[in-house]
Amino acid sequence: MPYLTCNLLQNWQHGFFTQQFDPRSPEELVQVLQPHAQVYRVQQVHSNRVVMPEEMGEEEQADGIITQESHQSVWVASADCTPILMGDVITGRVGAVHAGWRGTAKGIVKKAIAFFLSGGSLIENIRIALGPAISGTVYQVSEEVAAEVCAGLSTLETLQQLSHSPILDDPKPGKVRLDVRRVIYLQLEQIGITSAQITCAPYCTYQQDQYFFSYRRAQQKKVQWSGIVSKINP
Repeated sequence: MPYLTCNLLQNWQHGFFTQQFDPRSPEELVQVLQPHAQVYRVQQVHSNRVVMPEEMGEEEQADGIITQESHQSVWVASADCTPILMGDVITGRVGAVHAGWRGTAKGIVKKAIAFFLSGGSLIENIRIALGPAISGTVYQVSEEVAAEVCAGLSTLETLQQLSHSPILDDPKPGKVRLDVRRVIYLQLEQIGITSAQITCAPYCTYQQDQYFFSYRRAQQKKVQWSGIVSKINP
């Protein structure tokens, strides 16, 4: 499988890279997208912190990066967590976000959108792609974790009644299956992003071991990279 791209993000050079590209770093992978673009990545810590390149120090701890200028590539690493690439079709600004269950519980995606809006973006101009991640059918968590992740949406009982619920039953007492990408989708809808502005990759990192690394499956710290290059419009 080559790296994955998304029609919603066709304005920008971007890619969700697979394990076939390991061990290449963003500094090498950017040559596939746009040679000579500047590379920015952070030390991911499962936070809700979003930064801009000009305020980044060495080994900056954060889980999201939003660009300000052209030819800036922003990158996140993931194994089972959700890599998110986003852009504004009018301004050309882009962002990359790493959203695990902790970051999702802390509202990192909403915070990234707030960064766009504070920089002059209109919410209807933002496009968002959720990349390969562990799917809800296999992601077992405690009811407490699920409740924490979904706290800003509703109770678990209410969410389980939805036709496309982020909470699935698990045979083990005190456990449920959690679809983190569905939670992110609902969080985005909550702040006014429409379904036409969001897409989700139909891949599961846990189940499709021929394409993706999965920490939960292999218990090894191996990752795939996702990145997007800004193209600021005059």
